Amino acid sequence: MLILFFIVPAYLLGSLSFAVIVSRTFGLPDPRSHGSGNPGATNMLRTGRKSAAALTLFGDLAKGWLAVYLARYFGVQYGIEIPTTYGAAVAVFLGHLYPVFFGFKGGKGVATALGILLAVSPWLGLATLLTWLVIFGLTRTSSLAALSAAALAPVFAGFLIGGMLPVISLTFISLLIFWRHRGNIRRLLSGEEGRITKPSASPRE
Repeated sequence: MLILFFIVPAYLLGSLSFAVIVSRTFGLPDPRSHGSGNPGATNMLRTGRKSAAALTLFGDLAKGWLAVYLARYFGVQYGIEIPTTYGAAVAVFLGHLYPVFFGFKGGKGVATALGILLAVSPWLGLATLLTWLVIFGLTRTSSLAALSAAALAPVFAGFLIGGMLPVISLTFISLLIFWRHRGNIRRLLSGEEGRITKPSASPRE
């Protein structure tokens, strides 16, 4: 039961949809009502406010990092570091995807997942980020880079961390990312997925 004191706050923290919060602060349209309908940094770029997109990216990443960091910090004191760390990781991610404060309509979770990985292990987060950068640099396709990084994150975790719970938890998160990108996957397979060809273009994610 003690672990619930870590999981519930992590879920609630994840439920803070920064795309919606930033949009309301800036007086911008709800990101769920235009573009891809995804409340994330990529769709926020379509508003033309790069500062709003940057704040959304930072907020989504930071909440993933903070939830896992706090769960690990306090979990150590109770001798339950591993279950609290990965329980919070899954909970904050589910909060982002299905936020209780915003009608359970959340984002695709890429930035939040990166924050989680950086909190679990900076090397794990950097390896995953490097994967995204390499694939994006080769293809100029944001969604393909995100899917490639998500697929390799549990593999990196197996080598860098080990243990069943870390690998299983991060595999679950990766599978959720694939599920949320199922529309992108269909477009990738049909050759219709958008590519970023110049800085002013907005990626389709």
